[in-house]
Amino acid sequence: MLEFNIINESYMLEMGEQIGALLRKGAVIYLRGALGAGKTTLTRGMLKGLGYAGPVTSPTFTLINVYETFCPVYHCDFYRLNDTEIYELGLDDYIGSDGIAIIEWPDKGFSFLPAEGLYVDLTLIDDDYELGRHIAVSAIGDGYGFLLERLKKHADISS
Repeated sequence: MLEFNIINESYMLEMGEQIGALLRKGAVIYLRGALGAGKTTLTRGMLKGLGYAGPVTSPTFTLINVYETFCPVYHCDFYRLNDTEIYELGLDDYIGSDGIAIIEWPDKGFSFLPAEGLYVDLTLIDDDYELGRHIAVSAIGDGYGFLLERLKKHADISS
């Protein structure tokens, strides 16, 4: 596990960019944290690390946003969905495909999701939105363990 504190939005973007630069086709990234914890901001950084320069918005109401990089990136948000609705999305078309899946609120539909992936937990420091975030990155699966090790070696966040 890799743990650190992020003190502001620019550091969150920087961390996301470093994660994004390591991602490959078929990767699944699970983002867990309270509303406003920085999941979409981290995603914005990951997309920048993948070479995407356009706007990145939360898929809270659209459910899945697709961004074109060297491969499609599927940014999903399950916050407003129940198990049946998540299942009906046809996630097999997105997860483990030719693209990268970044999933916010994966615990809402975890029974339909593969266990293997890179897990990023974002926690408010002292439950205060102004004090930054504690980030814990963990991995399940050999390919993700390797990704986590590469991130540990190359992560350079000036927090």
